[in-house]
Amino acid sequence: MAIRIGDEAPDFTADTTEGTIHFHEWIGDSWAILFSHPKDFTPVCTTELGYMAKLKPEFDKRHTKIIGLSIDPVSDHKAWVGDIAETQGHPVNYPMIGDADLNVAKLYDMIHPNASPGPRTAVDNATVRSVFLIGPDKKVKAMLVYPMSAGRNFDEVLRLLDALQLNAKHTVATPVNWRPGDDVIIPTSVSDEEAQKKYPEGYKTLKPYLRMVAQPK
Repeated sequence: MAIRIGDEAPDFTADTTEGTIHFHEWIGDSWAILFSHPKDFTPVCTTELGYMAKLKPEFDKRHTKIIGLSIDPVSDHKAWVGDIAETQGHPVNYPMIGDADLNVAKLYDMIHPNASPGPRTAVDNATVRSVFLIGPDKKVKAMLVYPMSAGRNFDEVLRLLDALQLNAKHTVATPVNWRPGDDVIIPTSVSDEEAQKKYPEGYKTLKPYLRMVAQPK
């Protein structure tokens, strides 16, 4: 089943390095980021998992839970986390899903639906390199997919999360290369009359369809 922005994130039950979870129940009223890996003990993923551990306090500030997934059993994950801590300087401080049966990978359309569990290489699972940003309503808000050879930019994931949360709270859009504190866009769904009431301190109209305003607090 293809996953698209706006779809409900598929629910599942899975074993993780922190015990069994029921995904929607685990998310609760938080935001969540699910990011996947094709195999344990792979070099690019080792660096990514360590960096996410470093960033976890930033996600905590944003009321966002993070969870990793790899196509190997939890027992392998528990051995891998030692290498991650040793080489990256940050121990994994969030759960990692064991998906040796490919259940979650298939639910999230990360791998061919006819793929078979069992001995598999990282190349067999090359497409399992996705990031899903999920809202408290359990809807998919954004997705990113990377090849195995390119490390993911999790600073960009954090920036994207800030933009999504700002939009959810204030009904604004963010322009190219936006950073927190920059001006934002008033969506075309908001009339000029509504905008004047919402932003009494004023906003800048560059074109009838392009109106900029200071980021709401």
